[in-house]
Amino acid sequence: MTTQAAARQPLEKSPTGIAGLDEITGGGLPKGRPTLVCGAAGCGKTLFGITFLVNGAVTYGEPGVFIAFDETAEDLAKNVLSLGFDLDRLAEQNKMVVDYVRVERCEIEEVGEYNLDGLFIRLGQAIDSIGAKRLVLDTLETLFSGLTNPDILRAELRRLFHWLKDRGITAVITAERGKDALTRHGIEEYVSDCVIALDHRVTDQLAIRTLRVVKYRGSAHGTNDYPFLITDVGFEVQAITSVGLDHAVSSERIPTGIGRLDTMLGGGGYYRGSSILVSGTTGAGKSTVAAIFADAACRRGEKVAYFAFEESKNQIVRNMKSIDIDLEPHVASGLLVFHAARPTSQGLETHLAAIHRAVRDHNPQVVILDPITNFIAVGSLAQVHSMVIRMVDFLKSHQITSVFTSLTYGSGNLENTDVGLSSLIDTWLLLKAIEVDGERNRVLYLLKSRGMAHSNQVREFLITSSGLDLVDVYIGSEGVLTGSARLAQEARDRADQIVIESETLRTQRSIGRKRQSLEAQIAVLQATLDEEADILQQASSEANGRLVVLAKSRNEMATKRKADLISITGE
Repeated sequence: MTTQAAARQPLEKSPTGIAGLDEITGGGLPKGRPTLVCGAAGCGKTLFGITFLVNGAVTYGEPGVFIAFDETAEDLAKNVLSLGFDLDRLAEQNKMVVDYVRVERCEIEEVGEYNLDGLFIRLGQAIDSIGAKRLVLDTLETLFSGLTNPDILRAELRRLFHWLKDRGITAVITAERGKDALTRHGIEEYVSDCVIALDHRVTDQLAIRTLRVVKYRGSAHGTNDYPFLITDVGFEVQAITSVGLDHAVSSERIPTGIGRLDTMLGGGGYYRGSSILVSGTTGAGKSTVAAIFADAACRRGEKVAYFAFEESKNQIVRNMKSIDIDLEPHVASGLLVFHAARPTSQGLETHLAAIHRAVRDHNPQVVILDPITNFIAVGSLAQVHSMVIRMVDFLKSHQITSVFTSLTYGSGNLENTDVGLSSLIDTWLLLKAIEVDGERNRVLYLLKSRGMAHSNQVREFLITSSGLDLVDVYIGSEGVLTGSARLAQEARDRADQIVIESETLRTQRSIGRKRQSLEAQIAVLQATLDEEADILQQASSEANGRLVVLAKSRNEMATKRKADLISITGE
């Protein structure tokens, strides 16, 4: 069990403090072992070593020694001072020793036994003087420039690497790239515990620097080519895998600046920290939507970093004034910061570093990139897609709401993006121009919005002098109508409605008149009926009266006859 535990014990490492590199290597360079950094001239080997030493001295409390064979200590200190690396001050604080060893090839005579005992003594003194934990040797080719015997060269290299290991020094040794090998001698990479290859190439007139960990004894590591930058803060590696998918998410909703769009998004707007894509053809209004969102964020007191790749800051500010959006107060207050540059002015990784720097320096809550598709002119689709992945993940990890505009071309499938951005996006707005009767009008589709109920209806997108508005489109038998066609159809609908209402009123009046006529006729008939009933009743009463009189007369006559009969008979 103890053996298994020991076998699983990770290799002890020294962090470099170089963003991205420590993540690729799983913690830094092998502690107490030599690391070979090789590459052609101008690829950044010396700066790599300086950054490693300065970060060690300043951040990790590990003093370092820099032994230069090509530059004097004074020249080296001047060269890196522009990056904020004050080597003289670190030397005064006993945190660093910079020593220049002059090696002249003409003074080296390869006779008898050649060894590095003199260098070892000098290194030992420098290390012991400040208790150094880190060492940089720059570069080996100069040190061994006078040697042509490969056996002596190999032996002395092994002695050098073993001496460094015995001292427990974490060393970075730089070497120039060879023709058919990583180094000029083709030996150093075999005796090094860790080998890092730097490359500096020019593609389509754009310089690209990449880093690759060729080998790392005793440790897992990233094996891809990782772009890196030499910036005003030193050496920076842009690792594709440096940001994971375990970032926090927010349930807070922030308004878009467009009232009806908020309604389409369930009444609350975007999720904070989400990614939004606004795509569409030229002139569809993508930049307008982005600028309105930036204005709304600044009005809430939030900071916005606006990266413009087609227009200058002044042009954007002027254009937005035409729709009653004034961005100048936000710029003056520092809430809105513009970064305007052509994508072709620098490489993809430099643009990505600029975004990192803006987040570090400005701490924005909103980042806008307008448009992202222009990066296709800088790199391949795979490279742009890789950059966008890292950009989206980086912004989400910092809970920054990001808006990307994307230009779509032609009349083909607009529900697609050239840089493969759609699958990474949380909310996707598609702006589309529809041509009807010689008139182009804009419509807005809400293609998706993750995590919220949202409208699936089309809205007409109006850009006016008083701002931006979304209105209902006309959907009928002729399809979707916008602009003047919609207004004309609505006018026809209103006219038809007026005709229908007039016909209805006319029919109602006719029915009313007929009802009145019939009611009058009914009244006359009722009066006639009542009169005839009265006559009938009167006739009936008169007949009954006659019958009573006749009955009475008959009774009286009968009585009289009876009396007359009695008088005649004498009875």
